[in-house]
Amino acid sequence: MHYVDEQKGRHPGDAPRRVLLMVHGNPTWSFFFRNAIIRFRDKFRCIALDHIGCGLSDKPGEKEYSYRMEERINDLCRLITELDLRNITLVAHDWGGVIGMGAATRLSERFERLVLMNTAAFRSDKFPFRIRICRMPVFGRLAIQGLNLFTLAALRLAAAKPQNLTKEVRAGLLAPYDSWHHRTAVYRFVDDVPLVEKHPSYSTLVEIENQLSLFRNKPVALIWGMQDWCFTPDFLAKFLQFFPEADVHRLAEAGHYLLEDDPEAVLDAMETFL
Repeated sequence: MHYVDEQKGRHPGDAPRRVLLMVHGNPTWSFFFRNAIIRFRDKFRCIALDHIGCGLSDKPGEKEYSYRMEERINDLCRLITELDLRNITLVAHDWGGVIGMGAATRLSERFERLVLMNTAAFRSDKFPFRIRICRMPVFGRLAIQGLNLFTLAALRLAAAKPQNLTKEVRAGLLAPYDSWHHRTAVYRFVDDVPLVEKHPSYSTLVEIENQLSLFRNKPVALIWGMQDWCFTPDFLAKFLQFFPEADVHRLAEAGHYLLEDDPEAVLDAMETFL
C-alpha cells in the first residue's frame, strides 16, 4: 500500500501531531486530497493512502486479492496500527467513507473526529441507474476495464464544474488507471456495492452501520456537494439521523468531486471545524 505522509516543519523530539487520515473513493486516489495536504501539513500529520489496486499501490490480480470491503478495512486497520496512529481525524470521501468508518468503528479509541464528504456508511436503496448499468455482467467489465468509461465519465459527471479540471488535473486523476489490469479495482469497487443480503459485503456494511453510534458524541463535520447525483443530499440527511449534532456545510455549487469543484470552500470548512 502506497501512502503520502507529510508533516511540514516537524523536528525530532517534537510532540506527535494530530493526524488527518484521508481515505479516497472510486475512481480517485490520494491525488484527490493534494490541496488538503498542502493546506494542513503545517499543523497536522497528513496521511493519504491509496487503496490496493488504486493510485501508486500494488495492483494484484483477483486471485491474489479479494477486492472486498472486509479486506480493505483490514488493510486500513493494519496501516493505522503499524504506524501507531492516534488522535486521528478521519477525512473520507465516496467509498472511503465506508472503509474509513469500518476502521474507525473497530479502532474507535484511536479516532477523535470525523470529516465525511459525499459518502455513505450504511445501507441504502438509492442506487443510481448509471451505476447499476456498470454492474451488468460482461458489459460492466468491458466498459470499465476495457474502455475506461467509469473513470473518464467521472471527469465530467462527478464534477459540477468540469471546467475546473485542467489538463494537468485530468491527467493526474487518470494516471493510475492506464490499462485493463490497472483498472481492476475500479471495476471491483462498483461490483462490491452490497445491495442485497446475499452479497459478500452486506454483513460487513451492516456491522459498520450498527456501530456508527460510537461516534454520536464525538465531533463530526459533514461537508456536502449538493449537486452530487450519486451521493445525493438524501445521504446527508441519513447521516444526520446518526449524527444530529454534526457541523454541516452544504456547498450549493459543488458536485461529487467537491474538492475539485470548490476546494477553498471545502478546506475553509475543514479548517474552521479542526
